[in-house]
Amino acid sequence: MSYTIKISQDDNDRRLDRILRGMFKHITLGEIMKSIRKGEVRVNSKRVKEPGTKIFAGDELVVKWPPENENNEKENEKKIFAHNSWGKIKILFQGENVLILNKPAGILVQPDEPGGDSVISRVWAMTGSKTPAAVHRLDRNTTGVLAVALHGEALRALEELFKNRSVRKFYLAVVTGQAPEEIIIDAPLLKDSENNLVKVSDEGLTAVTKCERIATDGKFSLVKLELLTGRTHQARVHMAHIKHPILGDRKYGDFRINRLMKKITRPLLHAYELEFPDNLRPALSEIEDKTFSAPLPDDMKEFLNELGIRSEELGVRHES
Repeated sequence: MSYTIKISQDDNDRRLDRILRGMFKHITLGEIMKSIRKGEVRVNSKRVKEPGTKIFAGDELVVKWPPENENNEKENEKKIFAHNSWGKIKILFQGENVLILNKPAGILVQPDEPGGDSVISRVWAMTGSKTPAAVHRLDRNTTGVLAVALHGEALRALEELFKNRSVRKFYLAVVTGQAPEEIIIDAPLLKDSENNLVKVSDEGLTAVTKCERIATDGKFSLVKLELLTGRTHQARVHMAHIKHPILGDRKYGDFRINRLMKKITRPLLHAYELEFPDNLRPALSEIEDKTFSAPLPDDMKEFLNELGIRSEELGVRHES
């Protein structure tokens, strides 16, 4: 059985995957993406296999999922809004249209099941609304700055900024070996969606990372990375590509060193800064020409201190 949905002006000129995620909160992101790739979603009677396809007011979508049962929706909302035990997310900036958060390690940005824990679930619980939406992604075990739109107009404006690469994204990472003082890594990345793996390949999408060494003891280095593109696992794969993988990365890292460093339980990768341009649309005026930074998490600070590298002396903020 299939279901037809007519697109309203509220969803005009938005990506297909983002529209579906907003409409079908009871369906996991993985299932939505799989359905699109298999050609199970139709737009104006035509199969569409690209998640980024733009959809416009008046278009008709045909999907295989029924709208969520109202009783189930209410039950899921009860689960979310009652979960004070999940804990709150640290807020770096709170405006009328945008939240800037400091994401902790060990938590997904989006829930992987209805009513499940995630950054966005906690924001919903904090605000009492399921309208807020994350604009970009950080891996489960990556910490740091995350932008959340509080309503549709801000979401579309932020999506446009990130799509146009107008937001500068800086990361800090601890990597193995003595990293180069400066290097631009220009290596296309190809994603294997079924296995959630990414590799450098001439068949992949353009991916560029600037890497600057901040400090080193010869065995490990603290580096600052600027992601000029926003590919899945980009920082992790690019650092592994130049033979300086991120410490603690069980997927792309140095497995021998990771086994020896038993205290390190995650990739030591931290989204340090988001830098927004000026002359933004009215919905984003509260963040225009501003830079938001998240302090270095304790596990990275402690490891650097053990190496004799004091982040405070390098001008890097850390948890107080």
